Amino acid sequence: MPPIVQIRNLTKRYLQGELTVTALENVSLDIEAGELLTLMGPSASGKSTLLHLIAGVDRPTSGRCEVQGIDVAALNESELAEWRNRNVGFVFQTFNLIPVLTAVENVELPLLLMSLSRRRRRELARLALELVGLSDRERHLPRQLSGGQEQRVAIARALVTDPALVVADEPTGNLDSRSAEEVLGILQSLSRDGGKTVIMVTHDPRAAAFGSRGVHLEKGCLEANPPS
Repeated sequence: MPPIVQIRNLTKRYLQGELTVTALENVSLDIEAGELLTLMGPSASGKSTLLHLIAGVDRPTSGRCEVQGIDVAALNESELAEWRNRNVGFVFQTFNLIPVLTAVENVELPLLLMSLSRRRRRELARLALELVGLSDRERHLPRQLSGGQEQRVAIARALVTDPALVVADEPTGNLDSRSAEEVLGILQSLSRDGGKTVIMVTHDPRAAAFGSRGVHLEKGCLEANPPS
């Protein structure tokens, strides 16, 4: 089976005034289905840039990033938005929950872009909350939840469309150590038991230890030898 993500010679440059900044330089990487891959490196090493290119949030300057055989950068904006909603679940350091919506309503949000009945949306949202152990908190507002519970709601929201990829950018950065372990355990279980491909940016070696494989970036380049 081919890798779920195939990256070849990926480069990303930004203009800052008259200065060109290279965020990624000639990166090549394969990611297998079911991996929990951790992206590590110092600040401004290109970790989040690489994650955003894989998830179709940004476009490369050159090179290719294929997910399930699709060149993500070749999609137009409407195709890309639909592709992201169906194929990528996002988990961020800041939980990005809507304060006036309950947990189950927050989880439902990605389903609003799909042709589903209200009853089916609610059913899927409840199943996702059950998966992260929060069935008893579905009617709670974010302010009524702990930080760890908020992040678990965010993970449920990321999972509700049954995406091929779950991308997590410093998902434990705002959590205490106990909540962080709970969240990392869920991400690990999604990979090991659920067959999901999880790609996680982290600067914490303790978080990286939950991964099945880690890569390290330095000044926009992979330190390990890339695939040919």
